[in-house]
Amino acid sequence: MEAHTFFLILLTILLAARLLGELAARLGAPAVIGELLAGVLIGPSALGWVEPTQTILLLAEIGIILLLFEVGLETDVMRLVRTGMKPILVAIAGVVLPFLLGFAASRYLFGQTLLTALFVGGTLTATSIGITVRVLTDLGRSQSSEARIVLGAAVLDDVIGVVLLALLYEFSTGGGINLANTGRVGLFIALFMLLAPFAAKIIAEQIERLDRTSKIPGLLPTTVVSLVLFFAWLAHVVGAPELLGGFAAGLALSRCLYVPFGFTIRTDPDFSHRIEAQLRPVVHLFTPIFFVAVGLMLNFRTIDWSSPFIWMFSVSLLLLAVIGKLASGFMATAENRHARMLIGLAMVPRGEVGLIFAQLGQSSGIFNNEVYAAMVIVIAATTLLPPFALKWYYHKFGGRLAGPQE
Repeated sequence: MEAHTFFLILLTILLAARLLGELAARLGAPAVIGELLAGVLIGPSALGWVEPTQTILLLAEIGIILLLFEVGLETDVMRLVRTGMKPILVAIAGVVLPFLLGFAASRYLFGQTLLTALFVGGTLTATSIGITVRVLTDLGRSQSSEARIVLGAAVLDDVIGVVLLALLYEFSTGGGINLANTGRVGLFIALFMLLAPFAAKIIAEQIERLDRTSKIPGLLPTTVVSLVLFFAWLAHVVGAPELLGGFAAGLALSRCLYVPFGFTIRTDPDFSHRIEAQLRPVVHLFTPIFFVAVGLMLNFRTIDWSSPFIWMFSVSLLLLAVIGKLASGFMATAENRHARMLIGLAMVPRGEVGLIFAQLGQSSGIFNNEVYAAMVIVIAATTLLPPFALKWYYHKFGGRLAGPQE
């Protein structure tokens, strides 16, 4: 591809993502829906202006690594520790129930292969903490008891989801399910997640010292992005997906790294704030490319829309995805039924995390075009509808909760 052609393609991607993301936000929907639709619009499904070339997919890979870095950076593990067992029970149910329901339906009702069914189940386990936080904040309930349970459960969902993604990645690259390889990769992932944050914390301390004495601007974003890319490479070396390295680096640079037995390593809050402020423009530049790329990899023209499979598959998985997450809310048994319903609704949005699963399934050849399209439809629906349902439920039953914000 010639340079001027690439510039025009990148211009088209960034502008389409911004315009449709802005439109979605103004309509009250998550911006990620607009960015996904931008890829569908400019890609093979509609206008055909942009193809998902290797260069675009490489930029999308950088975007998803940086997105997982931001997820790790915003993860407050101490919040999870302070809220006790309730978010842990909600999180476990919110992973296990959708996974089993999605796997069973794909495998036994729709006759998918074992690996495809595992990926479908994995895709349904995700919870988008960003969408949930935005809705709760807009409603003024971000410090309520149900919000703390949801946020703690969503944090744990992220951690479990990333580990599950790493195992499914091993299945996809290894050509199938191998228990010995699974155990080896699981051990490497556990060691990586235990040791990488400490290594990143040590490196971050040197970055902080350099930042205080640097004579030129831009040292912080340059060195932190370099750290993220280094840990992405390191994750690949141990057999995990590169995005796990981004998550570990973000976890290490979050305000408080917590490990078992009550041992914590705190980061200077001012340093953490400066990392967030200076890295946010970089993250916001690259992550829309990933979501547009997800839309680009869809080709609705090749799908037989008259086939009952895609409609039955999409509707069935959509119902199971909602039921599994709603049921998880009722694990918070100390809350009243309205609070439990709200917790379940807040756990439904899949957003960017579900798209990561779907994209990996498609790029590794495990999802065919019809299954991939069905998964994107399910993710879009479970991302788009819950914010409206949450707002309606709060307005109708908010007065019947156990209490206002604590």
